[in-house]
Order: sequence, then C-alpha cells, then structure tokens
Amino acid sequence: MKILSTRFRLLFFAMLFANFIYGQEKPKLNDTNTSLHILLKPEYPVPYGKITPQEITEVLLRVYNYLEPATPFRMIDSKSGAVISDYSVSNPNVIFEPGDFRLISYEWGVTYAGMLLAGEMTGDDRFSKYTTDRMQFFAQVFPFYKKTFDADPASKNPLRSVVNPRSLDDAGSMCAAMIKTLLAGKVENLRPMIDNYINHISNVQFRLPDGTLARNFPYPNTLWLDDLFMSVPALGQMGKLTGDNRYFDDAVKQVLQFSKQMFVPEKGLYMHGWVQEMEPHRAFHWARANGWAFMAMAELLDVLPENHPGRAGVLKLFQEQAKGLAGYQSGSGFWHQLIDRNDSYPETSATAIYSYCYAKGINRGWLDPVAYGPVAVLSWIAISTKVNEKGQVEGTCVGTGMGFDPAFYYYRPVSEYAAHSYGPVLLAGAEMIRLVNFFKIGNMENALQLNK
Repeated sequence: MKILSTRFRLLFFAMLFANFIYGQEKPKLNDTNTSLHILLKPEYPVPYGKITPQEITEVLLRVYNYLEPATPFRMIDSKSGAVISDYSVSNPNVIFEPGDFRLISYEWGVTYAGMLLAGEMTGDDRFSKYTTDRMQFFAQVFPFYKKTFDADPASKNPLRSVVNPRSLDDAGSMCAAMIKTLLAGKVENLRPMIDNYINHISNVQFRLPDGTLARNFPYPNTLWLDDLFMSVPALGQMGKLTGDNRYFDDAVKQVLQFSKQMFVPEKGLYMHGWVQEMEPHRAFHWARANGWAFMAMAELLDVLPENHPGRAGVLKLFQEQAKGLAGYQSGSGFWHQLIDRNDSYPETSATAIYSYCYAKGINRGWLDPVAYGPVAVLSWIAISTKVNEKGQVEGTCVGTGMGFDPAFYYYRPVSEYAAHSYGPVLLAGAEMIRLVNFFKIGNMENALQLNK
C-alpha cells in the first residue's frame, strides 16, 4: 500500500511539472523583442537571391542538351526515310529530317546567335558547334537548291525561304545570325545566302513612301513592331561586315520612323501594330513585340559606330523603353502577355528578351546598373524556373499575328514547342554570365543590388 501511495505521489508531481512547463504561453514575437526583418523569411515565388555563373551555365546546358538531339541537320526522302547525301540529284520528296523545331526560321536565327554567345561566355565549344555545324550544312546544300529554284521556281524546295525569301520573317533574323557566324570566323561560304537575304530587306520588301518597312496585311500600309527585329539587326550586322554606312543609315531610319508612329511616351511602351488609315488608333502593348523592338535597338547599338549621327536618337529610345518596361515587371520577375494588363498571363519569351537587353545595356554602359541591375537579375531568376529538367522552355506564347482586341492576346496558347524562347534564354543567360562576372550581386536588407 505504501509503495502504491509513493507511485501515486510521483505521478501527481510529474503531471504538475508538465502542466507548468507546457502550459506556459510562448513569448510573442514583436518589434520590441526581435528583428523581424531578419527572422521572418519572405515566401518568394521564385528563388530570389544571388546567382552564380555556374548556376546560369547549368540552365544553359540543360537547354543545349535538349536542343542538340531535337534538331537534327540532315536531308531525307519523305517517303522512304532514307538519308540524302547527293544533293545534285533532283528529288521531289526531299525534306529536312523532322525534329522538334525548324532549322531555318526567324526564331532559330535567334537560337543560333544565342548558341554562339553562350559558347563565348561559358567557354564551352559545344554551344558554338551547335551553330557552326548547322551553318556549315546550309552552306553545303545552298548551291544545289539555289540551282533547283533558278531552274524551276515552282518546284518543292526545302531551302525555299533562303533561296527566295518572301518576307522579313524569312530574311532578317537568319541573316543576322549568319553574319555573326561569318564574322566569328566559324564558317565560310555563307556570303551567298547573306547577300540573298539582305537583298530582300533592302530592295524587295514593301515600304511606305518614306522608306519605312511595312506590310499590306492585315490591312494596307501596316507596321508590325516585330519587323524591327526582322530587319534592323541584319542591317546593322551588314554595316559591320561591309563598312557600308548605307546599312547603318537604313537601320537607324527604321528605328526612328517605327518609333514615331508606335512608341507611346507616357507608358514607355510600343504598340504592337500601326495601321495607316486607323483613327483613332487602338494600342495593345504585346510583350514579345516590345521585346523584338528592345532587342533590335540593343543589337544595333552594339555595332553602330559611336560617331554615327543617329546613335544618340536610338540610345535615347532604348533608355526610354528600358525605363517604361521596368515599371511593369511583376513581383515574380515576369512581364505579362499584355504588359500593362496584369491579369494577362506571365510570358516567358518576352521576359527572356528583356533580361538579355537589360543585362546587355548594363554591360555596355547604356543603362545604370544601380537602377536596372535588379531588374535584369530578377528576370533571369524568373525565366530559369521555366526551363524544365528536359531543357524545354515552358510558358511561351505561340506565334501571334496582330489583333485589336484584348481577348486575342489574353488567350493565345502557350507551349514548350513554341520556338520563340530558346534563343532569348540562351542570349539572356550568356549576357547574365558577363554581368555577374563584372558586378557583385549583393543583398542589402535582403534586397538585390549590384556593385562593382
């Protein structure tokens, strides 16, 4: 009985002690007893913070490892599947071996340029080889398919857009990429294709009476903002290649005259399309088209001589657009499909183009690193989350024409097979490597900052 009484007392006191210990309220965290800005961690939607060249390179390699096998460069017989090696023999069934993307397109012109820059900035020759292998292949087959076209323009031709470009989409981006490859000393025999492309831009493409490159679709005398990129970088690169100022003059003229009609100063944004006879004019600020304009100016400034009389005007427009765009970046680092309508979806290709342009502008001294460094870094962090484990880029708007109502833009589909993001991601990553090698990315009070 005494033993039971002792056990009961021990259990009773244990319960009292536990109640004392666990029944006490935990002290509240407040401004007087802790540093809340240090202890409490934000729940960022992206991995906010410092980035390293190694982390950027890992993302770029994922993209490369996907694209290299996904874009074979061979000709085959579409019926038998046999690989074609003798291009001198006429074959109505000849096609490029199908992959995930077309090898010759304006989107892939950006990708070829991106691979070259990624190779330069990472020191990994696999990136550059991706471009040089395919460019060498084009140089090899072009004479045969040019001869085929000259003999019968109506015949089926896998190089139709090269031997007979019909639009700026056919000509500009691929032309600029080929000139970059030629100037890098990577591939010879590209000049016949380059000359064919630049002839279309300079002498064939429809223009308004003042010389502005235009289309007659969807309405007569229409300017597409996209066409700044489909022309200006090629003209600038041709000026660099030949030393002929006429190409620089035309490139500057396009930027200034497009901007006169399409830049909206109070927003610092461009409208997507301008139709000569439309009054009043609807303005929809489609993100990727604004990216094409932003990148066209960045590419031109990179090669335009410092003493060119039009340089100051182009630089001013580039800086005004940089200021305008920065005000619309979302908290996740992305820009929206319609830039000034944040209920439209975040879009990857435009965000990647902007990241490239901001980083390039900072690296070249055109933009203030204190003001725009965090914009560039946050946008790269955002797009890096859209490169999946396979190396595909997600969240990209498919090819898009011109619209004059919001629903058209709001509901454009997205796909990892939309080719428009791959080149911009490569370019952005490569230029971001340059930026983080030159600037220190610090976190003052947990905020991104750039310092030399």
